[in-house]
Amino acid sequence: MQPLLLLHGAIGAASQLQPLADKLKTDFSIHTLDFSGHGGRSVTDEPFSIALFAGDVLRFMKEQQIDKISVFGYSMGGYVGMYLARYHPEKISKVITLATKYHWDETIAAKEIQMLHPEKIEQKIPAFAETLKDRHNPSAWKEVLKKTAEMITALGNDNTLKEGDYASVSTPALLLLGDRDKMVSLEETVAVYKTLPNARLGVLPNTPHPIEQVDVNLLAFMVKHFLE
Repeated sequence: MQPLLLLHGAIGAASQLQPLADKLKTDFSIHTLDFSGHGGRSVTDEPFSIALFAGDVLRFMKEQQIDKISVFGYSMGGYVGMYLARYHPEKISKVITLATKYHWDETIAAKEIQMLHPEKIEQKIPAFAETLKDRHNPSAWKEVLKKTAEMITALGNDNTLKEGDYASVSTPALLLLGDRDKMVSLEETVAVYKTLPNARLGVLPNTPHPIEQVDVNLLAFMVKHFLE
């Protein structure tokens, strides 16, 4: 079966994509991984970055003896997938992104990192704090948020993928976005879609940003239709 790698978003984990994996496992050889520092993996001194997470994927493929694979990436995972399609096209068959934020600047980055303060999360949404403790190493979840905030700040100062990069991506791509996503705009998604030489665009109805609120049956259908 065709191999398909599912990549999670920032401060997320592979376990969040298990419902999608279950829907697709009869048609594809499904693979998942946790990025460095996520899902209980050790948090190293190396800064979080798109390049670091792309390296995680390349090492995983080497370990699994996979020469080429299609990638579905949610949010930041989609950015990693697109980065791989840009700089390692020989490794990526097709790339699908969902709710991926492509446009970063200092103002946007400053806004996003306001939601990554551990102390505020513990005070205002303690249930989410417990979720993060369960999702990551309980003693290191605050460090995961800190390093993620630093990565977003770096993206705001110098976006890893520029407009010219997308024009160089020949890998077939499907860009998906929920119509109620408050983090990612339709305008930035369409802009990248129009720049990519070989891309399709899809909008999921009644769908906000969180992966847990996505209609998994609809998403699985769109993924399968594109890959087949």
